[in-house]
Amino acid sequence: MAIWNLGSINADFVYAVPHIPVAGETLSSTQREVFLGGKGTNMSVAAARAAAIVHHIGAVGDDGEWAVDRLMEYGVDTRFIARVDEDTAQAIIAVDPQGENMIILFPGANDAIPQAILQEAMTEAETGDWLLIQNETNLQRTAATLGKKMGLKVAYAAAPFDADRVKAVLPHIDLLILNQVEADQLQQAIGQRPETLGIRDVIVTLGKNGADWFGPDGHRHFDAMPVTPVDTTGAGDTFTGYVLAGLDRGHPMAQAINLAIRAAALMVTRPGTADVIPDLRDLEDFRPDRA
Repeated sequence: MAIWNLGSINADFVYAVPHIPVAGETLSSTQREVFLGGKGTNMSVAAARAAAIVHHIGAVGDDGEWAVDRLMEYGVDTRFIARVDEDTAQAIIAVDPQGENMIILFPGANDAIPQAILQEAMTEAETGDWLLIQNETNLQRTAATLGKKMGLKVAYAAAPFDADRVKAVLPHIDLLILNQVEADQLQQAIGQRPETLGIRDVIVTLGKNGADWFGPDGHRHFDAMPVTPVDTTGAGDTFTGYVLAGLDRGHPMAQAINLAIRAAALMVTRPGTADVIPDLRDLEDFRPDRA
């Protein structure tokens, strides 16, 4: 089987700062690095590094060929990445010494993915494949509707949270993944907790407190692994990519979540985004902190 990811592609400019800046503050950074990123890209790379077959559907500008080349190097199918008359998306990321971050997004080409490239990709998708969407691109509702009609399993990472976009795709999805803040925002927007929406599987990630899975057999909690964080950027995306890869490879949900928690724990010990997402061999050698 395979994963088809309608996902963002960003250039991530990461600045190390003594603390997260507040309104009106001018703050000098101690370091600056540039990484391949974007929630969609991170998820594609994570799934590929977890041994899944991954097709990325997206767009870049003339300044984004390096990003396409990097994705291809990481084992992702890039045939369905369009070149458009918009700049490639960018993210400005500030990371403090505790690993917490603040992110400013410029959507650029991520909001200009042609519908034709999505339709072209879907002609190769097969019943039972996974379609993954998130909120950093256009065409989510179109993709979810088409995927469901084709017999694909639709997964949705509801970030960055947007109430209207969430409402538009909820009827079409099989797996919803969101963090605690997004779960609270969803409840405020529609008056329901994620686990009461009638979606087969819902996962709420809880950062250092692990994750909750609400499935056909009820609720199950998964503890996080004890680590000392360096940079939390991309940890949730890594988790999502690993969960989808595990499910696509036929693993039970609990096994997929446990592996994804291990991958996310290792990810937060590394500075950066898509370029430093761990692969399966990294996880074999990983030893978390003692509890």
